[in-house]
Amino acid sequence: MLYRRLVSSAAMFALALVFTATALAAGTNKAIPTNTTNTDRKHSQVSEPLNLAVLVQDDLISQVGNELGVTRDFIRSLPSGSRVMVGYITTGTLQVRQPFTSDLDQAARSLRVPRSSTSASAYNPYVEVIEALRSFDANSKIKNAILLISDGLDTSRGFDVTSSGHTLDLERAIKHANDRNVAVYTFYAPAVGLTSRSRLAASYGQNSLNRLADDTGGKAFFQGTTGFVTFDAYFKRLRQTLNQQYARAT
Repeated sequence: MLYRRLVSSAAMFALALVFTATALAAGTNKAIPTNTTNTDRKHSQVSEPLNLAVLVQDDLISQVGNELGVTRDFIRSLPSGSRVMVGYITTGTLQVRQPFTSDLDQAARSLRVPRSSTSASAYNPYVEVIEALRSFDANSKIKNAILLISDGLDTSRGFDVTSSGHTLDLERAIKHANDRNVAVYTFYAPAVGLTSRSRLAASYGQNSLNRLADDTGGKAFFQGTTGFVTFDAYFKRLRQTLNQQYARAT
């Protein structure tokens, strides 16, 4: 009996050794997982500094106020050497809350909740875009950009669907942006007026924002013509777009 127990124990010990050796051998052949944290963080940051003017249309729906946090995070995450300006497009004027500054936290804190009232309606965001463009140096050694958060609708000369993407002030804004070497990136959000009630008006505004972005070397971000989409995905795609443009330029 004792002899059998000794033999059985020895056999089990030998099997355990074989199993351990096999597992170790398999482990040495298995690819070592890479640490993707740094890679993910790298892709989630803008890689090069830029001069950025953040322009917010003041009559956008109240949900836009919920996006201040992610907008502030984006500003604060910009690389060293960046300069940021913050302005609001309201009642036909550009209210500059923060002139260009390298203090990114100060720029981020200057953001406020939009008024979300028809009394603040811009009627035409592109005149204020032109005004903001005067703050840029066309000979800057780093990239110039505007982030325009707007419904894109120009009703200053009436609501004419046939002029979508081709209004006089939009054409002027594109020309001034190209003269100043400023790329315009746009986030669509509906206003409390027409674009929150009419798909046709929303489509009109989006066409104009898309034209402004395309013709200045930027990019337009929107999803659908009804409801509201948070800015998280927009900022992720904006970072990717900026980094891809930097990579192509080098």
